[in-house]
Amino acid sequence: MARYSNFLRHKVEVLYRAGDIVLPASGTFVADSGRSIFLEQHFEQHGQSRHFRWEIPYQYIVKLEDAKEAVDERCAGNHPTEKDTKSRTQAASAFGGSASFLNPTHPAKIV
Repeated sequence: MARYSNFLRHKVEVLYRAGDIVLPASGTFVADSGRSIFLEQHFEQHGQSRHFRWEIPYQYIVKLEDAKEAVDERCAGNHPTEKDTKSRTQAASAFGGSASFLNPTHPAKIV
């Protein structure tokens, strides 16, 4: 059964495990095979229209959310509590990921 089919045709943000790190991805949710999700992005690069589609197996997904809800949460100024940070760290560790990608304690400084 397709676990994430309710996200079909929505813009989503995904955190997924790739080896020893956790990476972000965003795009339009185009399919759910029951084992993997498929995201798609359309963009322009050097004056040419590009199309990118990729597959993320269920077992590598750390977090999946609707992009609009993710933006609303960030704009509202909701900061994660210590409990949230610990649970995300534990989830990332369980998948062999790096918690620093999920919730950096010291954001990068732009000089």
